[in-house]
Amino acid sequence: MRRKNINYSKEHSRFLARNRRKKFFVLSMQICILVVILGLWEILSYFNVINTLIFSSPSRILNTIGSLYSSGELFYHIGITLYETLLGFAISTALGLLIAILLWWSETLRKILDPYIVVLNSLPKIALGPIVIIWFGAGMQSIVVICVLITIIITIISMLNAFRSCEQDKILLMKSMGANKFQILLKLILPASVPQFISVLKISIGMSWVGSIMGEYLISSAGLGYLIVYGSQIFRLDLVMASTLILCILASIMYLIVSFIEKLVNKKRS
Repeated sequence: MRRKNINYSKEHSRFLARNRRKKFFVLSMQICILVVILGLWEILSYFNVINTLIFSSPSRILNTIGSLYSSGELFYHIGITLYETLLGFAISTALGLLIAILLWWSETLRKILDPYIVVLNSLPKIALGPIVIIWFGAGMQSIVVICVLITIIITIISMLNAFRSCEQDKILLMKSMGANKFQILLKLILPASVPQFISVLKISIGMSWVGSIMGEYLISSAGLGYLIVYGSQIFRLDLVMASTLILCILASIMYLIVSFIEKLVNKKRS
């Protein structure tokens, strides 16, 4: 398929060039700041200005990751945590969206459940950890449940607010044309809530990682959260920071995937 040649005006071309230069400058500065921080950290640790036992160093962190890779443990622990996070993320997103639809559908049900949702949202989820472990056992199931508990409430509240914020004039117009509630939901409410749904996904990614790591803190024998706990217990800060670095990379990749999906959706909608 051939690309169409678009002739821009000189002013628009200069505007696009300025935008490209600005994006390049921002990215360059971000990379420079990271390089300076890591370089300074490495230099200070090399000359024993800071205690490497407590603060570690970039080279020691990379060596630890290399050791985990050589022993075959790296992808095993990554796989465990990634599976728990993705499963919790998928369940909480699907279930949260379904509950939000039910609450939008029935105003009576929304009024009945509203105080319970508020209480669950304000309750520290870690307080439910021991109960979840007793109910679901000391295994991966409990970690996934904790992940869901932490993520699902924000999905319900955000999506319900998105559904209710849809323009009433459009709803009345569809009703006047004979549309039933299911048609209004399918043709108007859900399509109009897509941008908010993407925003919820971005938030849920971070919450899912928090939930899975929190669950591994409480009960686990594998995973990145387990490595962090184990490393802190034996005072191996290299292992703690290496696991934290891997978590940051994985969370960033998931966020970038959602951002890419958002761009595709926006491009299709425009």
